Amino acid sequence: MARTASPDHSPADASPLYRRVAARLRGELHDGTFPPGGRLPGERRLAEHFEVSRETVRQALEVLRRDGLLATDRRGSHVALPGPAPQSPASLAFPVGARAARPCAGDRATVSWEPPSREHAEALGLAPDRPTLVHRYTSSTADGGGRRTAVTSFSAVALAEVGELARYRGRADGSASAQLWRAYDWMRGAGLTLHHRDTITRLADTQAVRVVRLVHDQYARPLEITDLLVDAGQDALVYEFTLPAAG
Repeated sequence: MARTASPDHSPADASPLYRRVAARLRGELHDGTFPPGGRLPGERRLAEHFEVSRETVRQALEVLRRDGLLATDRRGSHVALPGPAPQSPASLAFPVGARAARPCAGDRATVSWEPPSREHAEALGLAPDRPTLVHRYTSSTADGGGRRTAVTSFSAVALAEVGELARYRGRADGSASAQLWRAYDWMRGAGLTLHHRDTITRLADTQAVRVVRLVHDQYARPLEITDLLVDAGQDALVYEFTLPAAG
């Protein structure tokens, strides 16, 4: 009788599944999905998220504990150890310009699976009312000034070619924290050359500046569009720049 391969093992990948799950979870710790000092979901939810068994999740968590990234409290919950997530000096944080230069309090970022605005849908080539991954970010300084908000919608191309983004769909309920600082690095890692076109205008009778950023790849396929509002005083300008693919 032919043996059926276990769903927790893939013959095409020599690396044990628990180590691959550990690597994915490590990436989510580093990108802020699970913030420093925060409590991770239970093993059952993690198993559903990664589509593996709870035993595989336990083995992956043990790898991260040995690496000093997790601790287990008296209730048996897994907690991300405090400390800043590692950042590459060459990385371009996402969304560009959302974070203020001064220290901020109350930063929040979430993702939802919903139809984007009409402007975003048209820019991304999406049919009306077709849902996609929508990222929302808010930030302000401790004194309440310097408020910034950003809404980003991702295209079908971005979700199809960037696995790290596509995995957010399963938890895109609009409430869970979802820091995507490495989104541009993920796109470049997928072999995409990023072309940004930012249109910046000062809103009448306010100190606010609106930035509409459209990102497409080397094949002119749209990847994402961001609508950013910044409490600042600048003249309107348009500029373009390109990030080469990783490698």
